[in-house]
Amino acid sequence: MLGERLRDARRDAGLTLREVARALGASTGTWSAVENGRTRITEDRLDAAAHLLGTTADALRGTPPRSPRGDWRDFPPPRLAAPLAGALAAFVELGYHGATIRDVAQRAGLSVAGVYHHWPTKQHLLVALLDLTMDDLRERCRAARAEGDGPVERFTGLVECLTLFHTHRHEFGFIGASEMRSIEQPHRTRITEARREVQRMVDDEVLEGCRRGLMSTPLPREAARAVVTMCTALPQWWSPKGGFSPEVVARQYVGFALDLVRLAD
Repeated sequence: MLGERLRDARRDAGLTLREVARALGASTGTWSAVENGRTRITEDRLDAAAHLLGTTADALRGTPPRSPRGDWRDFPPPRLAAPLAGALAAFVELGYHGATIRDVAQRAGLSVAGVYHHWPTKQHLLVALLDLTMDDLRERCRAARAEGDGPVERFTGLVECLTLFHTHRHEFGFIGASEMRSIEQPHRTRITEARREVQRMVDDEVLEGCRRGLMSTPLPREAARAVVTMCTALPQWWSPKGGFSPEVVARQYVGFALDLVRLAD
């Protein structure tokens, strides 16, 4: 049951009942009742608890992992709880260190107390946004890679995926690129490893392409790193008001990437 999983996650995190209750803005008695299944927990507070305890809301609910998305090229409008939407807007406009909880609350249409009710610190909001960003990106990259037949197709699928993500989700990509330095441990290590996983996907396809004689760059790892850096830099300049759609930019970047790895004739 949910309460038991919350208790187990709290103990695994080395936190006391009182520490968790204080961090989540609840009384110790209320949180004890949640862990014992005597009172319900809101979705926002469950999300906050998951990030505090270093897990996910789905894991706490006991929800099976999602199957790979049907279409990694599909980017519906993101659905964010109001505090997270407010934090995203504030961090993009003002930067993490420049934004206050009052700035977040104003953009979320909430009171300062309303934000603090579910998100105990500004750091929790930033960690939640970066976790959402990396979970979405990795899932899409895995699906794009799985569609390819051979290293060249898998490589071009990954480049297209990275480009589409960093244009359609440019605000998330901007935060991911600019605010990693603001993430505290242990979250920084986890999010850094997620970023490395994406890089390794591209590395592996370039290395395999060179091994098979399909690509001829003498520096496969460096070329792969340049490709990923090129894609992740898109939020620094791309705008939906500009002259190129995400799909046009993706076609351009696939061409740039193939030139970098020296696709064989």
